[in-house]
Amino acid sequence: MPVTPIEQNELSPAKPPTSELEPTPTNWPTHQGTFKRLVEVGRVVLVTHGEDANKIATIVEIVDHNRAIIDGPTTDVARQVISYKNLVLTDLVVKRLPRSVGTKALAKFLEKEQVVEAWQKTAWAKKLEARSRRAAMSDFERFKVMRLRKQQRSIVERQVALLKKERA
Repeated sequence: MPVTPIEQNELSPAKPPTSELEPTPTNWPTHQGTFKRLVEVGRVVLVTHGEDANKIATIVEIVDHNRAIIDGPTTDVARQVISYKNLVLTDLVVKRLPRSVGTKALAKFLEKEQVVEAWQKTAWAKKLEARSRRAAMSDFERFKVMRLRKQQRSIVERQVALLKKERA
């Protein structure tokens, strides 16, 4: 009786993996891998381009692999379809947010989760705020900052010299 190709594959022993990188049931990844932030409904995003640049919003619906609907009722970002190229995902997520939630209900979720306050506490938001403050400074304000930094450096150098003198 001839052996069919299907029976031949069932009869032959399983080929061991050629490397540790080849997935097998014992070494399949059980975590997300290198991606820490996933596109999901409720993910808080930072808009990077357009009139809403440097404002945060929340993904309320995923349109396709390139676009999502965002809304930011507490940060004055209008509900709109936007490309992922114009967004940066943050670590903040609004838990249990239903898909296509309305603007008023989203505002209640954001207030309850205190998303804006949590965003303002992050180092990322503080860095953006400092960058915008520096960009808005006048020439005289930059001069005053330079003078204050010189005074601070002088005080630190004097204290370091005193400590070195005491140790010697």
